[in-house]
Formats: sequence, C-alpha cells, structure tokens
Amino acid sequence: MTSMNDLNDGRHRESLCVPVGKTPRPLRLMFFTTILLASFGATATGQTISVSPSTVNAYSQGATSVLLTFGGLINKRPAEAAWCGALIPAVPDLGFKCDPTTIFGRLPLRYDQSKLSGTNAFIDIMSITPQVARRAYLDAVRGNTSTFFYVRRFVSTVAGPDEYVPVTIRLSGNGARVPLSLTEVKLTWGVGKPVLFVKSGEKLPRFQAEITYTGTGRLKGRWELVKPGETPPEPRDLLTEGTLPVEDRGTQKKYTQISRFNLYLPPSGKLILPGPEVWRVDESLNGLYLVLLRIEASDDKEGDTDLAAVGAGSGTVHGGAVAGFSLPTLKYYVGNSDSSPRVSNSASSATTTLLQLRPADQALLAADKPVDFTWSPIETAATYRLEVQDLPGNQIISAILTREVGTYRAPSWLKDRVGDTVAKWRVTAFDHAGQQIVATDWRSLRFDQTRTSRK
Repeated sequence: MTSMNDLNDGRHRESLCVPVGKTPRPLRLMFFTTILLASFGATATGQTISVSPSTVNAYSQGATSVLLTFGGLINKRPAEAAWCGALIPAVPDLGFKCDPTTIFGRLPLRYDQSKLSGTNAFIDIMSITPQVARRAYLDAVRGNTSTFFYVRRFVSTVAGPDEYVPVTIRLSGNGARVPLSLTEVKLTWGVGKPVLFVKSGEKLPRFQAEITYTGTGRLKGRWELVKPGETPPEPRDLLTEGTLPVEDRGTQKKYTQISRFNLYLPPSGKLILPGPEVWRVDESLNGLYLVLLRIEASDDKEGDTDLAAVGAGSGTVHGGAVAGFSLPTLKYYVGNSDSSPRVSNSASSATTTLLQLRPADQALLAADKPVDFTWSPIETAATYRLEVQDLPGNQIISAILTREVGTYRAPSWLKDRVGDTVAKWRVTAFDHAGQQIVATDWRSLRFDQTRTSRK
C-alpha cells in the first residue's frame, strides 16, 4: 500500500508506477505540457499574465491553502478556477487549460477570498480541499504522475481571447516543504457551550483554540476583545493577515488586546493554543463580548510571493499562516441576575414572523430605567443581531444573541450615548449558515431626561 511518504521524494517514485494490467490516462500530454511551461514560459503560448509562486507543494491527505499573486491583468478580469490532472493547449485562447476529462474539482465560493490588488494584479487564495487532494492522490496511486494543476481563467474585457494561467502542484507529506496554512480553527470554552452566560464578577473558564495546519514555521498573533457597544468585526476583519493583499494589511479593525503569542509550529499538523489567563479578560460591562483570535502573517518561503516576478511591484509578500476562511469568534454574555437575557422555556414560543415587541415605535423612555429590547423568536433562526443606531446610521449597539434569546437589556451608558437625540433599533435573524433570513423595520426611541420612572 502506498503511504503518504511515498509521495514525498523521488526515491519512492517507483511506488507510483502503473499497476500490472491497468492503463493510466495518457501521461505524454502532461509531460509535454510541463516541458513547455518550464522551457518556454508564458511567451510560448502568448500569455501576458504570470503567477507567483508558480509551483507549490500540497499535503496529499488533507487541505492546503496558498497565497497566489497574478500579475499583468491588462484588459482582463478573473473568472473561475479549477484543479485537474492534465493540461491541454487553450487555443484559440491563450495559455493551457484543464483537460476536461481530468477535473478534480472547482474552487468553492465559500473559500474564495480573491481580490484585485495593486497595479494590474490579482490576489488568489488557493484553498485545496481534502476532496481535491484525495482525488489527486488516488490518481497518482493508479499510476499517474503525483503532480496536478490549479488553473485560473481570465476573461478579456475588450473582446480578445481569454487567458488560462496554471499553477503546478506537487503532492507531498505534511512537512517543511508545504506552505504554512491554517485549514481548521475551533475556539472553545471547554464546557460545551457556544455562548457563555456569566454574572458580573463570576470567573470565566479559560478558553483555547484548536488549530489544524499544514507546513511548519512561526505562528504569531494576539487575542483581542470586542466589548459591549463596540462595532463588531466584519468577515474581512476575521481573516488572517497573510490572507490579505499587502496594501490591506494593517487596515482591519482593532480592538482591546488581551495578550500576544509567538510560537514555533512543528510539522505535526495539530496545535492546542491556550487562551490568556482569565484575569486578563474583561467583564466589567454588562452585555455581549466577542473574543477574537488574530493571526499575523509570518515569513514562510514556501508561500512567499515575488512581486517583481509578476510585474506587481517590488519586494516579497509573506504568505505564512494563510487561511481560506474567516476565523471564528468566541462569545460570552455578562449580566446581573436581573439583567441577563431572558430565554424562552418552550420551543413552541417561536413563530414564523419576526416581530419587535418593545420599546414601541417613537417610544419616550425614562432616563433612570433600564431599557429592555424584546422581540418574538422565529423557528428558523440560529442567531439574532440587535442594532441600535443614531439617525445618521452610526452604530451605538450591535449585539449577537442566540436563537433562544428574545430579550436584550441595553448597557446603562446607552442613555448617555443617545443624549437628547433620537435613536433607532431593529432586529435581524440569521440561519445556521450565517445568511440573513429577515430583518424588522427600524423603530425610533429617545430618552426624556426630565422624566424618571416611579419607584
């Protein structure tokens, strides 16, 4: 039986020979294509677009992600991408495209973090899924080469020919020659709860990150905390720094730093990253907190991009610790016994219509009384987002709540932020995939600073 190490170097290449009595797909075309790509480069096929890196190693038994930079996008826009076992000339278009009989898969939209960048450049996060890696591995076991291809198509914007740009991928073990990439990240409290509810002053359990990765190198980053009332991060803010174009690095929203880490990752593929000491984690305000894991770009020569080689600038872009997905967050809610979110005791209370219950529209609220926002839960919701904004649309509160929660008590500072002006609020429901189901209309409210509630 062929092991993972059988694909790792030329000394064991004979283990991938054609089994007796079996006929592999023709190899001559792949060898011919490889020779053309290596000997003549882009000029042999009239290509104007180049890519760096143009050859990478990938883990044969799981996922791998690599930062690719395509340069020379003059009058071209990126289109779809695919993995395959062999290439054929793209005539009448430019370059080499996938042989349609050897397609291993296409880049899923959920992993597509590509973006135009710099001067006529395009950043592509090539996230090889475990399914694609498995198909390439089985193809090699059947006697074909252990090299396969990732091909991105670029469409002409001036009615010219399309252009296909391939990247050569070599199957390998999960060792030092594979790019350092994160393929799965889980944040957990260790108590089996996705959202933790604690009382003010109650000690939080220590949390951790369970990370699956490829390659080896330094893992650098920090833990950050989003406090109640702060604008929550967007999906882009949760990408690792190495996933972003170089001009976008340093532009993600930053929050209160809890602690930093910088450690060496051996080529084992698994890491339990402990969170900071719990005394560092703030719980001084009532409301929903988000714990963020921020991963910084690291120096990894297997995933580096040479900008000059593709005409996209100068210097080297480090792509260590790239990931094809936004990192998860960890949530906890702090409240007093009389201010914790109220949880529905029966699933039958859920309806099919999302309704705001209180405050009423145009409500005039007493300044010394807590504000409870309530709504009717719906059956298909996984989470809710409560938003409070001023009339121009500036965020005052944005809280994420679980499906069982139908009430949110606003922090005491809400009346100070609103002051004598008018604010508005609404609730949005999301499904388990994070897609919006429905949003309520905006309701307005304001505080009567001269009126107090009856004791």
